Amino acid sequence: MSKLKALLVQAQLGWKEPARNREHLESLLSGVKGDFDLAVFPETFTTGFLGDADLPEEDMNGPTLKWMKKLAARYQCALAGSAVIVEDGRRFNRLIFVGPGGEVNHYDKRHLFAYGGENRRYTGGSQRVNLDFMGWRINLQICYDLRFPAWCRNRDDYDLMLLVANWPSKRVHHWSLLLEARAIENQCWVIGVNRVGEDGNGVQYPGCSVVHDPMGVTVAQLGGEEVCRMIEMDLSLVEKVRSDFPFQADADRFTIQ
Repeated sequence: MSKLKALLVQAQLGWKEPARNREHLESLLSGVKGDFDLAVFPETFTTGFLGDADLPEEDMNGPTLKWMKKLAARYQCALAGSAVIVEDGRRFNRLIFVGPGGEVNHYDKRHLFAYGGENRRYTGGSQRVNLDFMGWRINLQICYDLRFPAWCRNRDDYDLMLLVANWPSKRVHHWSLLLEARAIENQCWVIGVNRVGEDGNGVQYPGCSVVHDPMGVTVAQLGGEEVCRMIEMDLSLVEKVRSDFPFQADADRFTIQ
């Protein structure tokens, strides 16, 4: 399919309250008018950023994934968002993508935010993840990954970059510029979903979730309030932009170790 309807869920998250956050996000979806193909939650949507300390551990058979599968089946859509998942004794900030039939893909955050201590609690991922959904090739990224263009580089392997975040207000200017830059340099659609409100560490979050088209044009900007916004994207625009401006053919070749 050429068109994809994405629902950006810019939510205020409770601190260390997984069950409450799942219930709250479910209520936000229930208030949406119309059908959507993909709903996107922020980073660490069950706990808040670094909010998992002293909470029961969750694995891929835990309540969050079961809840995502239930909602995906109910709405016949895909759901995406990151949560803290424990696997083989290691913690991951994991972006989980659940399809309407219950199929699961995931991406473990590569670049851990050492400035905030994320590297002391979690294990970084090592693999880029692109998946296919409704004819779209989707690249998964989380928050701090946005600052590393080599990791985000399009190698003619994706059409949409999907990035979830807990990006703080004091660096919102960087958030806005970097998302636009990723769209322009990779000639792709970009969705960036951020949270709003204040977390348990006193960090303020501005929202400002955004959608850019493959020319970097801002198609949607959500502001600073809790809100859901549906955006329809057209895959044919990716093809047109890359055909009209085929500069990817001149890109430098490199390998990430």
